Amino acid sequence: MNYDQTLQFLYSRLPAYHRIGKAAYKSDLDNTLALDEYLGHSHAKYRTIHVGGTNGKGSVSHMIASVLMEAGYKTGLYTSPHLKDFRERIRVNGKMIPRSAVTGFVKQHEKFISALEPSFFEMTVALAFSYFAECGVDVAVIEVGLGGRLDSTNIINPVLSVITNIGHDHMDLLGDTMEKIAAEKAGIIKDKIPVVISETQSEVRSVFLSRAKRSGSRISFADQNYLCELAEFDILKGRRNFIVKELSDDSSFEGSTPLGGDYQSTNIQAVFQSFKVLRGTFSFTGKNILTGIGKVTANTGLMGRWQILDRKPLTICDTGHNKEGLEYVISQMGKIPATRLRIVLGFVNDKDLRSVLPLFPADAVYYFTRAAVPRALDEKTLKLEAGRFGLRGDSFPDVKTALRAARSDAAATDLIFIGGSTFIVAEAV
Repeated sequence: MNYDQTLQFLYSRLPAYHRIGKAAYKSDLDNTLALDEYLGHSHAKYRTIHVGGTNGKGSVSHMIASVLMEAGYKTGLYTSPHLKDFRERIRVNGKMIPRSAVTGFVKQHEKFISALEPSFFEMTVALAFSYFAECGVDVAVIEVGLGGRLDSTNIINPVLSVITNIGHDHMDLLGDTMEKIAAEKAGIIKDKIPVVISETQSEVRSVFLSRAKRSGSRISFADQNYLCELAEFDILKGRRNFIVKELSDDSSFEGSTPLGGDYQSTNIQAVFQSFKVLRGTFSFTGKNILTGIGKVTANTGLMGRWQILDRKPLTICDTGHNKEGLEYVISQMGKIPATRLRIVLGFVNDKDLRSVLPLFPADAVYYFTRAAVPRALDEKTLKLEAGRFGLRGDSFPDVKTALRAARSDAAATDLIFIGGSTFIVAEAV
């Protein structure tokens, strides 16, 4: 079985949420626990940091991993979904897992996997945990896939749990209120293990405080201890300066980041708070934190977060895809001077369009499209639904065709934005 055949095995025989949606979601940890037992509890052989939430958990995971790398630790990083290459999900010191390791794992354990029939996500988590153990990592940063309480990653016993912004996403699986969603996310809080909450949200604050109290876990809210102020994004340099102020003693830290999104201020605060809590568990300096944030894309390969793809016309993509994430992105778009805004837009077919389409500006030109995944919303359906909210444009059968049309129509002073779905961004970067 070569690498391409291995991927085909994973995608065709194991249900994958990112491809087929709700049907792949497992409401228990039975398969995960069976795989963990079979593989000898790989995750117990190194320290872990667990990062969940709705928006920002990917950026925070990458930044924490980058800081640990700068501090000299051999660092594993597990994130999902991937954009271009399956191997993006599993990295050690920024390097993707080799194809041979993916193929070797499946070949070695094919009989057990076939008998158990785990989901795609369950299997990839097991692969990641096993690979990190084989590589002898000092620490692994593990991003939650979906929810928290029943997520396959939630068998670890981390040294720190981090929960970022809570928003309206996957409500068909996690609950129809912010409180219910937060309760699922709070499921990663472990007994006596400290937890960092990135921002104080009035609707869910009590959920986290209650869970932390029951678990005997020390809880801290990053935005109550740090304030990150971002300068304007330097489009030519592709960087953004920032100042982080520690509110308790007025000390401050100056740095820069390649991540241009306004929403990164909250994520950077979470990173600073996390390392404040981790002092004593790991050895690091303030310079390690600033350098790790500044070199996050170079160190860990993070893509798709307010990423500039071209400068004439200015072309930006972002993976924000729910109400809270898109509010940040659309607000930031509005601050950029441009002759005309052109938006290449697509969603998955289970997206609540009524919650997101009203956020988009009616004076933009739209290029409605679909990604090449089974979950993609039909571009003609999207055009019809968007029209009900005053959004006008043409439909295109694939992302490349839509982007080509937008670039053909655009003047050098226009702004092209690509987004709505991680899968749309994946086909543009």
